[in-house]
Amino acid sequence: MTGGRKKNGIPDRWLDYSAVGKRLHGTRFIAFKVPLKQALNRRLSSSSDVFSHWDLLDALKKQNQELGLIIDLTFTSRYYRLTDVPQSLLCVKIFTAGHEVPSDETILSFKRSVRQFLRENQDNDKLIGVHCTHGLNRTGYLICRYLIDVDGMDPSEAVQLFNSSRGHDMERQNYLDDLQRGPRRSNDGMEEHDQEPQKGQALHPPGLTSSDETRSDSNDGWSQRTFCGSSRSFPPRGLVHHPYHRLPPPHSPSRYHWPRPENLRSRYDPPENLRSRYDSAENLRSRYDPPENLRSRYDPPENLRSRYDPPENLRSRYDPPENLRSRYDPPENLRSRYDPPPPPPLPWWDHGEPEEFWEPKLRPRSQNRHRTNGYDY
Repeated sequence: MTGGRKKNGIPDRWLDYSAVGKRLHGTRFIAFKVPLKQALNRRLSSSSDVFSHWDLLDALKKQNQELGLIIDLTFTSRYYRLTDVPQSLLCVKIFTAGHEVPSDETILSFKRSVRQFLRENQDNDKLIGVHCTHGLNRTGYLICRYLIDVDGMDPSEAVQLFNSSRGHDMERQNYLDDLQRGPRRSNDGMEEHDQEPQKGQALHPPGLTSSDETRSDSNDGWSQRTFCGSSRSFPPRGLVHHPYHRLPPPHSPSRYHWPRPENLRSRYDPPENLRSRYDSAENLRSRYDPPENLRSRYDPPENLRSRYDPPENLRSRYDPPENLRSRYDPPENLRSRYDPPPPPPLPWWDHGEPEEFWEPKLRPRSQNRHRTNGYDY
């Protein structure tokens, strides 16, 4: 699995590394890759690749080891939550950025968490599990840094011990250079209290309840295999698996639902022959009785249509001028704003006084140069 982070949420190159390493000889440390919550484990193509906190406990049980504390160095909280961690484990979250050497504050916080757990668990041999995304570079650096600064181990010996226990060699050259050639970090303030470990909240593996532990049904092969020492957080293929034991939804019929009363639409019986909460008045359209022969709240004046008496024979507020249709007197014998044009000029052959009806003057036929019928015009 190479390239960028896949869309299904599985970390990049997560499948390329083994799930759990071995205990570092002479120490309380053990390294492993990040366990995934059930929602991410379901997206894996093969059930053999599933790795959760319950699978981690099973792997350590095979090594005859007991885990007490998990130090999470990933720079995110999307891989799992406290609800996915068993109650027998304690968790400490230290946000550590990848691809760069951790800061002195991060190193000191890691040392404080380890020292606090060792003080409180001197009477047992519980391990401290450390993981980042792959459980290799950031995990290896902080474990080796603790062995070098606190236990006084040689840098080359610490790196070799981690690589052999994890099963993979550290890859980041800047981490290796800082461990082998860089200065040792101060241990001042290491015994101080940093942050309180949080206890896991998961009682059972995903998909199981307390009633499943006491069930001895011979036909339930999944439950038998689960509690015979090989519990898994991912159901085997081919079996009908119900991960959550909840009551059926409200819309599904079940024995937890009571039948509804017949012929009842509400919780209480409605009043007979009543459509509303209150009795309606007969033949009344409003809450109050209207006054008789009155259309308004007040009596209108007699023979008056408005609030004020209109003037007699007047259509407007002011008296109009007599025999005038406009505001100004029009010019006499003019119908327009401008004076009419002068009369047309007389014909060219007659410049006398204008006549009311003009008639052409006729000339005798004998004076015409051309012979025509009738008169010449």
